[in-house]
Amino acid sequence: MLKLLIRTRNGEYPADLDESDISSAIWFLSSPEFSAEANQVSGLYYFELPLDPLVKGEEKEKFETGDICWWPKVNAMVIFYGPTPLSGEDGKPVWKFPLIKIGRLTGDFSDMDDAGDRQKFTLVQEI
Repeated sequence: MLKLLIRTRNGEYPADLDESDISSAIWFLSSPEFSAEANQVSGLYYFELPLDPLVKGEEKEKFETGDICWWPKVNAMVIFYGPTPLSGEDGKPVWKFPLIKIGRLTGDFSDMDDAGDRQKFTLVQEI
């Protein structure tokens, strides 16, 4: 597992990434850190990264709260922190575009919603 710390204006959130080409590229980009402005949609944040990695993995639309995914069509990282507008009664996040799961938040992220739209997210490589 590759360790990553995600910082927002209201907290720090540890995460584990798998060892795919996508995750490795994100992890190396985050050394020592990388910042991006995140877009917020109810239940998720996404932000583009200056990467064009090899894209391998199962693409799907339904996830678990806390999942971290790669959005191949726009080269963006997606973080699910709660139900999305397309969630069903089970509250599991659903996105209308296919994504590849690459990791998961590992700590408490219950206040992640408070970071707000168009806020700076900083990715920090953990060793």
